[in-house]
Amino acid sequence: MPLKLYNTMTRRVEEFAPLEPPTVRLYTCGPTVYNYAHIGNLRTYVFEDVLKRALQWCGFRVRHVMNVTDVGHLVSDADEGEDKMALGAQREGKTVWQIAQFYWDAFRADLRRLNILEPDVWCRATDHIAEQIAQVRALEEKGYTYVVEGDGVYFDTSRLPDYGKLARLDIAGLQAGARIELSAGKRNATDFALWKFSPPDKKRLMEWPSPWGVGFPGWHIECSAMALKYLGDRLDIHCGGIDHIPVHHTNEIAQAECALGHEWCRWWMHGEFLTLPKAGNETARMSKSSGEFLKLDLLVEKGYDPLAYRYFCLNAHYRQQLAFTWESLDAAANAYRNLKRAVLDLRRDGAEPAAPDEALLAPFRQAVEDDLNMPRALAAFWAALKNADGAPPPAVHATLLEMDRVLGLGVAEMHEEALAVDEAEIDRLIAERAAAKKAKNFARADEIRNRLQADGIELMDTPQGTTWRRA
Repeated sequence: MPLKLYNTMTRRVEEFAPLEPPTVRLYTCGPTVYNYAHIGNLRTYVFEDVLKRALQWCGFRVRHVMNVTDVGHLVSDADEGEDKMALGAQREGKTVWQIAQFYWDAFRADLRRLNILEPDVWCRATDHIAEQIAQVRALEEKGYTYVVEGDGVYFDTSRLPDYGKLARLDIAGLQAGARIELSAGKRNATDFALWKFSPPDKKRLMEWPSPWGVGFPGWHIECSAMALKYLGDRLDIHCGGIDHIPVHHTNEIAQAECALGHEWCRWWMHGEFLTLPKAGNETARMSKSSGEFLKLDLLVEKGYDPLAYRYFCLNAHYRQQLAFTWESLDAAANAYRNLKRAVLDLRRDGAEPAAPDEALLAPFRQAVEDDLNMPRALAAFWAALKNADGAPPPAVHATLLEMDRVLGLGVAEMHEEALAVDEAEIDRLIAERAAAKKAKNFARADEIRNRLQADGIELMDTPQGTTWRRA
């Protein structure tokens, strides 16, 4: 069965084939390094990692490029607002360059903890200002730009008949201010900045000379300019979060295809939101702008294995929203710990080298090739662990290792020490739980019980105090 993937452009699941097999040219939108990535961002990177691993597992050779947005873009889709990098520098008393390096390092540390493969090429926006200027010049020469005095160089979306095709935008129905505010000098509500001018009375922290004046690149131009540099003028797959569809990726397509004169990317793939519960039955996507975001560090501080979060992400299809609660993360952590126990038990039964069992592997392969259906793939993994057909343990173990080439759950690195019980830490948490109950902080008390339960520790409250045992 060939690999089939959903293409946002066509709104269909289609059989995937790269332009120049076996090479796949993959571009994924990277972090804006003015703050930590939150676990909602990281869900998208887990999806993209599964995609990359699946492509490799299916025999393709992937060339993967990811950008690092370290230039001071503005905070809104309207090309207005405050500079994200400057805000970060002011917040922490550092230079914008220090901020960029610090949060890029933090992002890469998060990738390592989640067992996410790094790209073949990292490309920082500030290292590619010349390429961005060159692409704006190419668009200018073809008549797609205009200058708003004192503001910037803008892309004229009215020159492109199929502008908005990715998002299915109703351009005729878009009124000024419906998506972005129509500022003075801007011709169309959907026009976007390619190059922004620095204020004449103030020096920005990040600015560069250009043919149009001192300033900085617009938000969208960096991705297409750097993708063209490292992957050529045709991409096989471009990925990002679903929030990139209506503005960022729509504008990337416009500027790239007008500069090139042909279709730029054949497959567009997008990961859905991680949501947080609100009052009643409402949910909200996790975002930095709202201030409601959780870092991977917080999960680690609370005792969760980062790979338990990866396991949690795999429990939903990448095109479905995933609701985050501590209870659901506890369930995933418990399941992941049970998975590790079962793998280690299997090894103790004998795991000398062997070939994967094709009968056990078949349902997993079908799940992967059906648009990366990871919930079904996890079910196939557990079915192989249970091994109802009685395949020899070495073959089962080899099958699990083969499956983990896509899942990325660290099966080969699982060891007994990871399941060791720290009795002093358990006693400390039991004491903290008792203090929380005495202070009527029952939410914290429940959180500690759930955390220990996820680690395979069952608490028993008695008149003499709380005791524990392995579940």
